[in-house]
Amino acid sequence: MSVKIALINSRIDPAGRNIRSHIEQLIDRGEAPLQAHQFVFMEVEGRLIFEDFIDRKTDADLIFFLSRHASARPQPVLTVHVSGNFHEASLGGKEGSLPPAAPEWMHALLRELSLRAPPGYRVSYECTHHGPTELQVPSLFVEIGSTEKEWNDPDAGAAVAMSVLSATPVEVIRLIGFGGTHYAQRQTEIAGKSRGAFGHMAPGREVPALDIRLIREMQQKTGAVAAYIDRKALSNAEIVYLEDHLQDTGLIQLRESDLTSIADLPWETYLRIRRMAEQSDPGAVCHFHRINHEMAPEWFEFHEELLTEALKADEAAVVAGLDKIPVVHISTPKKAILPCFITGNGEHAQVLDDLITLCVKTISHKESIEITGDQLSINKSRFDPIIARELGVTEGPLCGRLMHGHEIRIGDRVITPAMVRKTIVKKIRIPGLEKITHEVNR
Repeated sequence: MSVKIALINSRIDPAGRNIRSHIEQLIDRGEAPLQAHQFVFMEVEGRLIFEDFIDRKTDADLIFFLSRHASARPQPVLTVHVSGNFHEASLGGKEGSLPPAAPEWMHALLRELSLRAPPGYRVSYECTHHGPTELQVPSLFVEIGSTEKEWNDPDAGAAVAMSVLSATPVEVIRLIGFGGTHYAQRQTEIAGKSRGAFGHMAPGREVPALDIRLIREMQQKTGAVAAYIDRKALSNAEIVYLEDHLQDTGLIQLRESDLTSIADLPWETYLRIRRMAEQSDPGAVCHFHRINHEMAPEWFEFHEELLTEALKADEAAVVAGLDKIPVVHISTPKKAILPCFITGNGEHAQVLDDLITLCVKTISHKESIEITGDQLSINKSRFDPIIARELGVTEGPLCGRLMHGHEIRIGDRVITPAMVRKTIVKKIRIPGLEKITHEVNR
């Protein structure tokens, strides 16, 4: 779909003039990648941060403010952000006012800038922090920082220009963000490796004074379907405060692992899977493994006793093995893997066989097993302190050596580890085990 984009710079801003000049050169040479979109230029006399209502002077669908970035700690950066003020309006705009964001375009620009940034330049989001605020059209700032040297750098201007003309939004997950520093490091990393696209973001210093009105404004002006909280950058009290308000908005919270694991799964499919998981436990977390993005989710329960024995044997091996199976596993704070899984409709039978095979193989690497029909026998050999005491071995270094597989001597008598071990046989009936015995034995 063709989009009319207004590219606005200030006459007194060297970075904005630098970017605009390179965009014009690319268009004049016929090197503009996005011929489907219409770009119109506008130059203003004063600072862009004071240009409230400038959207009334253009009939554009979207506004890119081409600008400089200044910092108290100067470093070469290329940044993207939406304007707005959470509280005071010391840098233009209106106090406590947020304009519409363009998260999918910021996401696309951030990725293009990461590919094209000159050596030595860092690419980053910035949190919402200045005017203009009184706009009806979605907008964003794309900036070169942080000193006059960078503002006039032709390589930086060319990189931003080509990024502006190359940015192609994809289907994203629109987010609002909370916590972290002005440069939103965690949010930048998330956008770089997922479909998570941020609009309005409040840094940690702004969080204590946010109220439900501002959070709802962030949600509305971003078109957000979820929220991300940088938990490592906030106190427990601040996290609880945010979670209480987010619950009132109806926004779900997504972790970084959620956003990266969703991959290209349609948002509505993800929500169905999430609702299925929460039926088992309100605190459930989904973990995705080789899921087909076209899947129709199907829930099924798994053999709890078999899974428990496999996790006892080697939890890490079970989790690693799940990465080879098209399945969603579910965890809670108390359990690494619940005995229920989600897979695609029509894949249930094969996935069930694969899970049984994984669990039985994991157990066999730690314990001696026997399979008879659909019955699994696990022969658990364990150190028995009662037998050890009967043989005169008391707690201490000698007992420890026996437990770690070394023989010991008490007087003239040699006691081997086998002498103080007892075997317990645990039998589990697993419907369907008999048909996959050959897989288990491979």
